[in-house]
Amino acid sequence: MTSASFNTAPSVARLGRRAALNAREYQRLLGRTLPRVIRTEAENEHYLELLARLDARSDKLTPAEKELADLLTLLIEDFEEQAYALKAASPLEVLHELMRANDLKQKDLLDVFGTPSIVSEVLKGKRSFTTDHIRKLSQRFHVSPELFL
Repeated sequence: MTSASFNTAPSVARLGRRAALNAREYQRLLGRTLPRVIRTEAENEHYLELLARLDARSDKLTPAEKELADLLTLLIEDFEEQAYALKAASPLEVLHELMRANDLKQKDLLDVFGTPSIVSEVLKGKRSFTTDHIRKLSQRFHVSPELFL
């Protein structure tokens, strides 16, 4: 594609419901902010600041500024979904967190596992959960058995 065939000004037809958008104003805003895919925390912080400034004036934004705010929001959300994605917890990590949240010790799980040695082996990852353990844990903590699979 040659630069001559690249039209940067959107036509009114392509804008659809945003026909009130002033293309020149929007181009000027894009030229000042140069929005692009966010790759670093510093870039994310920069765009968050820009968005906060726009948000502070949300009731007085022009259609072009609203469009820029929408674009910044998408870029920020995309970066944060990738950068801060939570990894799935293992069944053992789930059990440790449930114990911590409920202030439980190893001895408090004897009714689930039967003996202190089995509790110890399970909590150290040396022994897997049995179907019976999973059923009892899900009942005790009122969670889905799938958390322990």
